[in-house]
Amino acid sequence: MKIPAMFYVALTTFLLITVTIAVAMDMPFNWVFYLTCLGQVFVIIMVYKVLRDKYTTDKTFKDFYEDCPISQVENYR
Repeated sequence: MKIPAMFYVALTTFLLITVTIAVAMDMPFNWVFYLTCLGQVFVIIMVYKVLRDKYTTDKTFKDFYEDCPISQVENYR
């Protein structure tokens, strides 16, 4: 079973938010240090998985942003 790339993004985000909460709650330094090191490893894994993901799209730069079509931007000028 293939794990989606967004799982790694969510896991890394959760881990690094946990580090922030641990620092705010004055947890022992060694716990915070190991969580930070683990977070850095997960960031590298996350970047690798996201860049190697087999995601394709038919959108181009001519499509501009989906929430602001190019025609609306040209009308403002």
